Amino acid sequence: MDLLFPITPTHYLVLSALVFGIGVAGVLSRKNLFVVLMSLELMLNAVNLSFVTFSRVNGDLTGHVVVLFVVAIAAAEACVGLAIVIALYRLKETVDLDFFKSLKG
Repeated sequence: MDLLFPITPTHYLVLSALVFGIGVAGVLSRKNLFVVLMSLELMLNAVNLSFVTFSRVNGDLTGHVVVLFVVAIAAAEACVGLAIVIALYRLKETVDLDFFKSLKG
């Protein structure tokens, strides 16, 4: 089936930039720790999309390999981040970021 507008790497990079921008806006504007962690994951996925796009354009698999490592690290980071959030919630019974500013040393 012929598409009226072929999808080019530029489309993927624009989508990646938009998703990254949404992630940055979520990190900067939200006060809930869970939303901030989800926004960080959005930013990681946007970068992964860029890696895969450039990998496809260059015709090698280096970007795909990097994405596999990033996904593995992100899974471990999500587990550790969630454990820290649960520990802080048990300690202070809130996940509001403004409340945790008092924990500075």
